[in-house]
Amino acid sequence: MSSIKFDLRSDTVTKPTIEMRKAMAEAEVGDDVYAEDPTVNRLQSMIAELFGKESALFVPTGVMGNQIAIAIHTKRSDEIIVESESHIFHYETAAPAIIAGVQMYCIPSVKGELASSSISEAIRPGDYYFPKTSLICIEQTHNRHGGTVLSLSSIEEVSGFAQSKQIPLHCDGARIWNACAETGTAPHEYAHYLDTLSVCLSKGLGAPAGSVFIGTKDQVEYARHWRKLLGGGMRQSGILAAAGIHALQFHREHLRDDHEKARIFAEQIFSRTSCTLANSGGTVDTNILIIDCGIDTDPYLLRNECSKRGLEISSGRGQCLRAVFHRDITMQEVKEAAMIFIQSFDSIMKENR
Repeated sequence: MSSIKFDLRSDTVTKPTIEMRKAMAEAEVGDDVYAEDPTVNRLQSMIAELFGKESALFVPTGVMGNQIAIAIHTKRSDEIIVESESHIFHYETAAPAIIAGVQMYCIPSVKGELASSSISEAIRPGDYYFPKTSLICIEQTHNRHGGTVLSLSSIEEVSGFAQSKQIPLHCDGARIWNACAETGTAPHEYAHYLDTLSVCLSKGLGAPAGSVFIGTKDQVEYARHWRKLLGGGMRQSGILAAAGIHALQFHREHLRDDHEKARIFAEQIFSRTSCTLANSGGTVDTNILIIDCGIDTDPYLLRNECSKRGLEISSGRGQCLRAVFHRDITMQEVKEAAMIFIQSFDSIMKENR
């Protein structure tokens, strides 16, 4: 039996609720490779309508959604512009080089918001010996910056610049639901400035699997080709799509609770330890907390001590740890988890004296 009491490694650790499992068990299904699964078709229509786009395609993972987008917007030997801490660059196993045959140009930013001036400097001249800049990618919310929310004005600025250069704009919207919940911005308001986006159902929304690629009808038809090529053509996948529909209908309204949990945890541990907040901008925007352990504390030892006491958190870059809050941990459990962190920190510091 697992000794884990509180799992804050990611919001991907959530488990389907009883109600979600019931919806999955009762889902009407067909063969989605023939586009004949009614539940998948319903999910795709719901997502397309929410984001104000023509069409959408259910895919197994967020990585596949992003890689399909890159593939349909580019040609081999092109270059794409990404933010230097982006998920596409750090956590997708160099897939753009393998799948689409493109390289990435990384631009640093504050909070994940790309500046038009930085993008302008990154765009390649037209000389034949340069790769062609074919796509700009942003991320909402931004994982490695600490779940930061890209402002609508920032996205509008990047979009306007991209259009002026005739370069499409894609959004890795794995946690865009959290941005919508925190700001009150409707999904279609963000999507208005985007050519394509990929959104995830298996993080804060709590579905067991699945993401959705969103774009025009033509883009989605091309995406269907790439989904099949990548092995993502599933059959009676309405069982999974039903979980996504349930999550959209019943779980979105609770996402702001996860943001409050992150803030409560932050307040507790930063008032009782010498750890500091490492989220970009110095704020807890949503459900992700980046914890700077300081030069006097070994984050590996602290993480292991937390694990021994029943709290699982993940490693970050440098001296940092990461905690992600989700629907499967209650407000009371957040406080208990914070106490485990504080006790673990005190134990580590005592051993180092």
